[in-house]
Amino acid sequence: MKKVLAGLAGLALVLTGCGSSNDNAGSSSGTSSAPEARTLTVYAAASLTESFNVLKTEFEAAHPGVTVTYNFGGSSTLVQQLTNGAKADVFASADEANMTKAVQGGVVNGAPTIFATNKLTIATAPGNPKSIKTFGDLSNGSLKVVVCASQVPCGSATAKVEKNTGVTLKPVSEEQDVKQVLTKVESGDADAGLVYVTDANTAQGKVAQVDFPESAQAINNYPIAVLKDAPQADLAQQFEQFVLGAQGKAELTKVGFGSPAQ
Repeated sequence: MKKVLAGLAGLALVLTGCGSSNDNAGSSSGTSSAPEARTLTVYAAASLTESFNVLKTEFEAAHPGVTVTYNFGGSSTLVQQLTNGAKADVFASADEANMTKAVQGGVVNGAPTIFATNKLTIATAPGNPKSIKTFGDLSNGSLKVVVCASQVPCGSATAKVEKNTGVTLKPVSEEQDVKQVLTKVESGDADAGLVYVTDANTAQGKVAQVDFPESAQAINNYPIAVLKDAPQADLAQQFEQFVLGAQGKAELTKVGFGSPAQ
């Protein structure tokens, strides 16, 4: 009888030990914490909208807990916001001139890096009903032509083509970023607009595209930089490297961006 009782007591101890082990395991698994929620703020040229939105999804997937928030707009407007005190982590400009302003304004940390190039094309209504064939055709006074404002990268590129060709345009409006130009053409408010090839590519079906050789005389380099006092400095550097890396290059190339000269 004593042996039976001893055996039962031993079995109880074993069962108690097993239950304790399971409780500890459950308690241990219950303490695993979710990734820290963090927000990375990127100021980027409007022409980067489609490609950067894809990169946002890819970057967030590779960085659990991170949300990428964009402020897209004309590069000149973005620089003004940053130098006036707006807080962000990364700035991607559509030209070097506006990035230089950011550097001179003391908002950039380190040297910017060129990650892509872009050039102009003519966007028209689908089917090109006005039969526009050349850059010179845009000087026809009967056409409603829309361009970017001169301080905006696509506007300065347009001015450069005008100077090189001797063609003077008389636009019905000058917009603050390239997407506004594209919208004017898509809505029918303009017969033609000077936009980047990437914008025309991503708006296929909504506009027709008329390329012109003189656009090669006004190539825009796109620089990216981590900003000084970035709230998420480590993530900012990782995002910059992501854009410069294989995934970034693949997505940018897909919509028509060129590669920077080596």
